[in-house]
Amino acid sequence: MKKKTKYNVAIVGVTGAVGQEMVKILEERKFPVAKLRLLASSRSKGKEVKFESQKIKIEELTFQKSAFEGVDIVLSSAGSSVSKQFAPQAVQAGAVVIDNTSAFRMDPEVPLVIPEINAGDIAKHKGMIANPNCSAIIMLMAIAPLYKKRKIRRVICATYQSASGAGAKAMRELETQTKDFLEGKPVQKEAFPYQIAFNLFSHNSPVSDNGYNEEELKVIQESMKILHDDKIKIGITCIRVPVFRAHSQAIVVEFDQKPSPEEARKILSEAPGVCVVDDPKKNYFPMPIEASGKDGVLVGRIRKDLSHENALALFVAGDQLRKGAALNAIQIAEVLVKS
Repeated sequence: MKKKTKYNVAIVGVTGAVGQEMVKILEERKFPVAKLRLLASSRSKGKEVKFESQKIKIEELTFQKSAFEGVDIVLSSAGSSVSKQFAPQAVQAGAVVIDNTSAFRMDPEVPLVIPEINAGDIAKHKGMIANPNCSAIIMLMAIAPLYKKRKIRRVICATYQSASGAGAKAMRELETQTKDFLEGKPVQKEAFPYQIAFNLFSHNSPVSDNGYNEEELKVIQESMKILHDDKIKIGITCIRVPVFRAHSQAIVVEFDQKPSPEEARKILSEAPGVCVVDDPKKNYFPMPIEASGKDGVLVGRIRKDLSHENALALFVAGDQLRKGAALNAIQIAEVLVKS
């Protein structure tokens, strides 16, 4: 991509929860935007979105190469099937697409990037860069700094995933169901297959023949690609919980050598994008309510795992809409324009 002082940026899927967050973060971080185009389905055409001092009208997304002429960077979060249709056209038009869907993540020709971990992979792009799964980002932000210091043999993770991971509609459903339940009204289910208010359930993605659902397999496969390590063993269980935003995770990490909690705290306290929240005396550790709206991934409950002498246990919380999605994509764009 040609070096400029400002760049023409398009956001595809701007009306979704992640798309809305992308608009906010571009403004917050003062990304060098020359012109911002907002694209969505025909239902949203003509609606206005505030950006800096402007009100920008949403355009209807089309799948022609001409629709992206003059665009330098596309931030995409409109669903995998949509990305597969428009992204190749945008690349042909000369744009770099940073895609937040699963469409291209495991394509060997497409870098899959968390800038704090593998920013060097960005330089290998051929017009497309993939943004990882939100749970993979949050888990790797916590364990990759440790991985760089000590070889990790095995990771066991249980996720507590907020409604925000399923989009704005799911967040509204949690709110509506909570009100209806407390008022004794029947609970309506649309975004989720089961009641989310006052409940939790296995992640609502298809389950494969090996018993792992699609979300769990994404975390396993994407983590190996990002770390460039196909030998690391990862076991994971993904669960939906009645939290508006910010995913949490309970993680056990097995190393090849005996680690100490003190060493892990020091490594994590120096890691970019990580905030150590670890006060056993006050029983104060990461919480999704405190991670919500924050850029940093909160890591705490750092302790020896009593089931294995070479393992540590951690608890993590990170905002799914920010570091788990929109922020990570914009950080990739920041590296791109500085390189």
